[in-house]
Amino acid sequence: MLYNGIYHLFYQYNPYSAKWGNITWGHSISTDLINWTPLDIALRPSEPFDLQGCWSGSATILPGNKPVILYTGISESGHNVQNIALPKNISDPFLLEWVKPPYNPVMVAEGVKPTQFRDPSTCWLGKDGSWRTTVGAEDFEKKAKALLYRSKDFVKWTRAEQPLFSTDSSSMIECIDFFPVSAKWKRGLDGSTMEEEEVKHVLKMGVFDNSHDYYLIGKYLEELDEFIPENVVEDDHRMWLRYDYGSFYASKTFFDAENRRRVLWAWSNESDTISDDIVKGWAGVQTVPRTIWLDENGKQLVQWPVRELESLRMEKVDLKDVEVKKGGLVEIKGVKASQADIEVEFEFPELKKAELIYHDWKLDDAQMACDEMCASVPGSIGPFGLLVLASHDLEEHTAIFFRVFKTSTAHAVLMCSDQRKSSLWPELYKPAFGGFVSTDIKEGKISLRTLIDHSIVESFGAGGRTCITARVYPKLLLTGDTHIYVFNNGSETVKITKLKAWEMAKARIN
Repeated sequence: MLYNGIYHLFYQYNPYSAKWGNITWGHSISTDLINWTPLDIALRPSEPFDLQGCWSGSATILPGNKPVILYTGISESGHNVQNIALPKNISDPFLLEWVKPPYNPVMVAEGVKPTQFRDPSTCWLGKDGSWRTTVGAEDFEKKAKALLYRSKDFVKWTRAEQPLFSTDSSSMIECIDFFPVSAKWKRGLDGSTMEEEEVKHVLKMGVFDNSHDYYLIGKYLEELDEFIPENVVEDDHRMWLRYDYGSFYASKTFFDAENRRRVLWAWSNESDTISDDIVKGWAGVQTVPRTIWLDENGKQLVQWPVRELESLRMEKVDLKDVEVKKGGLVEIKGVKASQADIEVEFEFPELKKAELIYHDWKLDDAQMACDEMCASVPGSIGPFGLLVLASHDLEEHTAIFFRVFKTSTAHAVLMCSDQRKSSLWPELYKPAFGGFVSTDIKEGKISLRTLIDHSIVESFGAGGRTCITARVYPKLLLTGDTHIYVFNNGSETVKITKLKAWEMAKARIN
């Protein structure tokens, strides 16, 4: 949240070990979203209603500029309950200490499994003067629900008869986020904005069954407290949209009122082993904060790293109008390969030369497509893209690339982030991630931005319409033998119309 000019990031944290357990709320602050100062733990287990852990939740700013936290506590009986925490000293600019009122818990499981009831969202204020929040739950028929609760005073909460949303396609949804987006502008909206004509709503859900974040766009009927998704023909979460097709989960947005934007954070889990984490002393990272808005087509969200990240840019390399023929490799020299920001625009030939898409692929089978067609498998228009954190002999590399296909009615662009050759260490998790890119390629151009920061590679295709985050641990990174290349393994020549690459400075941790 942003409070009195200071950004506060709260996160699930084990203060005793680099493995899951002993869950508290870590707390860091920043004035620019890039350089951070860690503070003392904000919430730790201390009461019967959270004795087994202070799990996820949200912050809301109440009238009078008063912040409040809603969070899930694991009670001494092992049940999930929802609790409130308040600043001990509202005049403390850093909000160092938080207190838990004795009237906790404020919500308990009713009609749902008491161990599957968690993660209250940021609250919004209705026209009737009542606050609302939604909590993820699983009922006794293994049906996932986004339960809705109302309160006039933020103390006494009443569950609505009907959920905000429910689905049979998952047993449990968690880490729910619910917020409005403008149908006309890129700027963000306060969570209580309800103008019907110019506003749509986003319901983001973490699907517990596969640990992926999915979202739906639709209309929020305030008088019924019901969310109606658009463009959804069947109740199957595999057909829903995703923020990111890689290592990206438990995401959360907040409204940055000073900059009129909505900012997205997410947790990126490790790809190494627990024993590796214990040795290195840490596990799990946050992705870079991303500004998020509704695409002009009204059908999907677009993400882009916050502009403050550009303050870390240092040495710059420019390339223009470079042709990359079949089997071509162009090294990007002059930037540190382990810490870089690369923006590139590709131009490819006539679309009629694209391959016909495999008949047994559906538009939800992008990962299968990337599994079957790695960067070394030749095609027509593609694969082309970047090889990052690459050794000189390409024995190690992470490939981020596109392929262009014909469909029965138009064209499809596949984007992959393939980590299968990212490291010589065999015990790592090295998948190939993929997503189809919803973009107009009639002009034969597509862009890619990739951020490299040692073990994390975040890629944004077509201006942020498809995003993929990877976690990699190249063995040769320890020796400094790392490179960045543009490659093309398609039969058709691809042109780099423009490429800009920056070496990135380290963010400060004070």
